[in-house]
Amino acid sequence: MIAVIQRVSEASVKIDGEIKANIGKGLVVLLGIEDADRVEDIEWLSAKIVNLRIFNDTEGVMNVSVLDDSGDIIVVSQFTLHASTRKGNRPSYIKAAKPEVAIPLYEKFISVLRTVLGKPVHTGVFGADMKVSLINDGPTTILIDSKNRV
Repeated sequence: MIAVIQRVSEASVKIDGEIKANIGKGLVVLLGIEDADRVEDIEWLSAKIVNLRIFNDTEGVMNVSVLDDSGDIIVVSQFTLHASTRKGNRPSYIKAAKPEVAIPLYEKFISVLRTVLGKPVHTGVFGADMKVSLINDGPTTILIDSKNRV
């Protein structure tokens, strides 16, 4: 699994002009799923995301997690994170999991993240044409690949 985590002061997801998700301070997680992903990836990545110390403490140092700060999270599925651009100019998405594999893993990820965070996690809709708006606070953007844990 690949996750792009953005610290935000506010964010929303619109589908067909309607707001599906809306948060204030927190994280937007763009999630790419591949066929090789397993429950272990979900558990590790969920714990890593909620415990990342990327919010400022009272001294202005990134030392506080979204869990400590009572922030919210929006998760948006994004198969394009697995784009291969090695050959030519048209990306290949061969590594991205097909919906029959990706949807159950996406739903499990949201469930585990909700449990670890201890409150609801906001989402887009898997496979939908979404408009994601956010104010990246910092800007702070972190890329995590569950296959690169070492």
